Parts: sequence; C-alpha cells; structure tokens
Amino acid sequence: MAKKVLVVDDEKLIVKGIRFSLEQDGMEVDCAYDGEEALNLAKSNAYDMILLDIMLPKMDGFEVCQAIREFSDMPVVMLTAKGDDMDKILGLEYGADDYITKPFNILEVKARIKAIMRRTSGQKEKTASDTVTENGDLRMDQDSRRLFILGREVNLTTKEFDLLELLVRNENRVYSRENLLELVWGKDYPGDVRTVDVHVRRLREKIEGNPSEPKYVHTKWGVGYYYCQK
Repeated sequence: MAKKVLVVDDEKLIVKGIRFSLEQDGMEVDCAYDGEEALNLAKSNAYDMILLDIMLPKMDGFEVCQAIREFSDMPVVMLTAKGDDMDKILGLEYGADDYITKPFNILEVKARIKAIMRRTSGQKEKTASDTVTENGDLRMDQDSRRLFILGREVNLTTKEFDLLELLVRNENRVYSRENLLELVWGKDYPGDVRTVDVHVRRLREKIEGNPSEPKYVHTKWGVGYYYCQK
C-alpha cells in the first residue's frame, strides 16, 4: 500500500516541488496551505507522515502539531528556519518527531522521510510474543502503540513511545543521551542530545505523578537515563 503524506506550507512552489518528488517515489500526497486546513485533513485521514512548516496562516505549525497530538501519534516533521535552535526545541516540545531546516535539498527531505517511515513501520512488524510488554504499573501494546499505567491510557507521541519502550525493555540499564539519540532517532539523525532531554522531560510530564521526583524514568547524573519502578 502506498505511503500517504501530508505536506503543509504556505509557499505553494515548495509544496508543489515536494509533492512532485514524493509522488515520483509512489507516495500519495495531500497538501495544505494554512494551519486550519492542515488540522482538518489530519483529523480525517491517517497519514504515514506530516511535513509541517512553522510559519503558517490562521494557525502556526506549533499549534497544529500540539492539536494533532491530542488525537494521533502519526509522525510529524517540522520545517524550521536554518540555524534557529529555538524553533527546533519548541517543535519537539509541542510533539514533533523530527525537524528539517530550510533551505533544504529535496533528496535530503526524501531520505529523512523514508528513514522515519522505516523506523515507524518496523515497530508494527513485531512477532506476537513481542506485542505486549508489562512491567509493574506499565503495560505497553506495540501493535496499537498504546501505553497504560494502572489501567489508565496515556497518549504518547511516536518518539516518546519508542524511547519509553527501549528503557522499559532494558530495566535498570543506563543509556547515555548519545546512545538514546542513536538507538531511537537513528545514526543519520542530524540533531543533538538536547532532543533526548526534551523528550524525557515531556515523557515524565505525562507518566509521572511528580516529574521532579520520577517513579519510572530516572537520571543517572553524569551518565544518562534508565527505567526502574521505585
């Protein structure tokens, strides 16, 4: 089945170029030129990827991403201004999985999209014995990508789920931020370790009763992060 992508940018020439290139690779592409249109399309379609510009009419990319995260964990990649670290960090804070800086090479965009799709689809190809992970209060269903804590569902983004799954499956093992960046985001990911810190902070805000005194995801100062229930 063809992969389905939503491209969102108010610059129509950019959208046209991306759409043409992705369709050449056999993907189905929908387009939106403002935030409201993008959100409406995301609500009514299941996309394998959303490529989302930050500067949009009606709703900016941050608002759209945050709204999407209220009902879906479909991968979102933000388009940010070159060298604007604050936009990158904010994008991750609002639930984006990755970012691409403008101006970009379309070949890089396609390579990054395909890499994220491979990682996402790989999560869906687990054997039956791997589909559910239970550890103390936590139950993770890999097939549906759902997390339950004490029976209550907690909505996570794709990368938050991947990060927590890795830690839970390797209880008490301490991973450096560099290790986590490579294992969860991949060797070709151009971002830095702040990406890991942002996701750990957002993860704690969702799963911990008191994020400053975590019960599940802990910090080994000077080393990295690990999972264990205390």
